[in-house]
Amino acid sequence: MARTFQITSLFPKLTVLENVLLAIGGVQKMKFVMWRFLSSYREPHEKARRLLEGAGYWNRRDVQVRNLSHGEQRQIEIVLALASDPRILLLDEPAAGLASGESREMAAFLKRLDPNLAILLIEHDMDVVFGVVDHISVLHFGKMVEAGPTADIRRSARVQEIYLGTG
Repeated sequence: MARTFQITSLFPKLTVLENVLLAIGGVQKMKFVMWRFLSSYREPHEKARRLLEGAGYWNRRDVQVRNLSHGEQRQIEIVLALASDPRILLLDEPAAGLASGESREMAAFLKRLDPNLAILLIEHDMDVVFGVVDHISVLHFGKMVEAGPTADIRRSARVQEIYLGTG
């Protein structure tokens, strides 16, 4: 299991690749020798390449994270979470603070993730939710008010009243 938080916590002065390599190093059981270049370790670099290619960021691997948009940084955080090869991914408001265009990009990014990966998505942007998930459980003040396929939830009068502003 892996998770992301609402607050972005990357190393802004490091590159995208360096951030991913640190995440991989944090979860892999391997010994590093201080006088050996990190680039001489093949396995972490291969995994970083797979993760970044899958996320569409391999061509931006040498960009310092501080030069990415907020939405791109949020996506890189998800890539870092994937470094541990989780079966379950917990995402705490990945679209929080994003402009509408970035929110759409985040939804498309999440939709491209491995379909075998279970994702628990906590999100207030219902366009992102409807664009990503197949099954929704709707909570209101900590109580489940509705659960079911996306299409059923979208048509639910109760959910519309609570979250979509029709009531």
